[in-house]
Amino acid sequence: MIIAVDGPAAAGKGTIARALATHFGYHFLDTGALYRMVGLAVIRNARDPADTRAAIAAATSLDPSGFADRDLRTEAVGAAASIVAVVPEVRSALLSLQRDFARKQPGAVLDGRDIGTVVCPDADVKLYVTASPEVRASRRQKELGAASYADVLAEIKARDLRDSQRVTAPLLPAKDAVILDTSELDIAAAVEAAIAIADRRRR
Repeated sequence: MIIAVDGPAAAGKGTIARALATHFGYHFLDTGALYRMVGLAVIRNARDPADTRAAIAAATSLDPSGFADRDLRTEAVGAAASIVAVVPEVRSALLSLQRDFARKQPGAVLDGRDIGTVVCPDADVKLYVTASPEVRASRRQKELGAASYADVLAEIKARDLRDSQRVTAPLLPAKDAVILDTSELDIAAAVEAAIAIADRRRR
């Protein structure tokens, strides 16, 4: 059983995907973290995330065990991840890792931006979790604390543009995905809705 959870930044897909994995007893993979690892590796090597060769080198030599979660959650790393993610060779290097994970028994939940369209187009359940840019910026600002709302909103809009316009695996819902808009839902309601959708699809 494979559950694909896609959507833009700060829409709630990570929280929902983790909750689905816990509810059904499946494995969980935050695929966005893989791209953050690549972005952070480029930064640590004092290179520009827009340097294609540096991004490819980081992706092909990636060791996921060498990164702590706290290092991956800054806005700088998130921006770097969005930049390296447009490189086809980076996406190709990480694709087999994600597909191998999806085959784990008894099932797997993967969250990202192209799970239902590219990584696991045959997923049993496909969710596209979204929310308005303004709501997502407000959520992200609360996570970051002192960050400026205007700056966070601008970065989210810029990231949405990069992710949706990239040539390889652009951010968009799969044709057979169920759209879940969390703009007016709290965490509990969003998770409940996602579980109900997954239950219907599984049956």
